[in-house]
Amino acid sequence: MPDPSAPCPCGRTLGKKWLSYAQCCGRYLDHFDSTPAPDAESLIRSRYTAFVLERGQYLLDTWCAANRPVVVDFDRGAKWLGLEVRRHRQIDQDHAEVEFVARSRMNGRASRLHEVSRFAREGVRWVYVDGDLHGVREGV
Repeated sequence: MPDPSAPCPCGRTLGKKWLSYAQCCGRYLDHFDSTPAPDAESLIRSRYTAFVLERGQYLLDTWCAANRPVVVDFDRGAKWLGLEVRRHRQIDQDHAEVEFVARSRMNGRASRLHEVSRFAREGVRWVYVDGDLHGVREGV
């Protein structure tokens, strides 16, 4: 478990100040039953943080049941370097899209994942439905 006062892995800021893990994604990851992510952007940020922290159950719990894998596999040795949310678009009350780029390094090689993800609201919770990859590039 990360230090609650450390900057959140997702990199969200308020003005020029980094939000802490407890102020940002920690409240969703550590209190899933009582504190759902309020919107698709917060959900993608918390899912990125779950990848950083290898919190597979949170990822499964926030995945649309129709597309959810049985298990989440993590690349051992992967170091996540940052998340850039490029666009958040609310389609209607229960559907949204988020375009993001996530950067990582594994075995000395940099990688960049660019995706436009689709989300739906199921009851009070937003869930990840699927996404369109716009590139996975290595060596960047």
